[in-house]
Amino acid sequence: MMQLQDIHHGYRQGGIFSRSRRHPVLQGARLTIGTGECVALLGRTGSGKSTLGRLVLGLERPDAGRILFDGAPLTDFRGRMAPATRRAIQAVFQDPQAATSPRFTGYEVVAEPLTVQGEASRDRVAELLAEVDLPPELLDRPAHRMSGGQLQRLCIARALATRPRLVVLDEAVNSLDLETQARVMALLRRLRAQHGMAFLFVTHDLRLLRGFADRSYVMQDRRPVEVADPFGPGPLPPVLQALRDAILPEMPRPRLPAGRAVG
Repeated sequence: MMQLQDIHHGYRQGGIFSRSRRHPVLQGARLTIGTGECVALLGRTGSGKSTLGRLVLGLERPDAGRILFDGAPLTDFRGRMAPATRRAIQAVFQDPQAATSPRFTGYEVVAEPLTVQGEASRDRVAELLAEVDLPPELLDRPAHRMSGGQLQRLCIARALATRPRLVVLDEAVNSLDLETQARVMALLRRLRAQHGMAFLFVTHDLRLLRGFADRSYVMQDRRPVEVADPFGPGPLPPVLQALRDAILPEMPRPRLPAGRAVG
């Protein structure tokens, strides 16, 4: 469905008093996402994983390389996506407050992509709220009066509005507390089973992948490298090992009196 072939991309850096230079972020990046597949993209902050997600969404054009969707270029020579492709690829970002207007009601947030197509209605939006376990009372509630978990589920409902085939989840649950994270992850599993959509799951939190991702890539040397099993016993790439070591235990170890050793 989605193919990234030998992608190179970067940004210009430099101030008023220094020469502008191109800083490479992605070099020779390759990645595939199959129909209905959940692909995880792991990496530290600043590794280029969110940039890759923006390329998949067509928000930026690569400096070199090709991005194909169903075998055709993702964008035309001007960087524009066909309307059908735009509807087929949606996103949920990390910060739901930044992704919504605080003055918008729940109805206005979810109806936004439907309004463009002339398909918005209260009944349709109410159905989408029900799909993400939100009550119809939120239709008329301003976004600034919703909790973080409610607002993120509202953003998921908005992403579902066009019945996309691929949803990019860019650190989509990382700003939520652990209990809300668990509820949203369970919701995403159910929606994937229900609609058969594919996910590109961009995250630095290895815990969230268990039982969710079909395949995993880790950002290393400015490109995604596929790993067989992030939780397996074998040797792992250094970046992935560092992410794995950062996982806190479910229960902290008991603190021993000074001078006593474990064992």
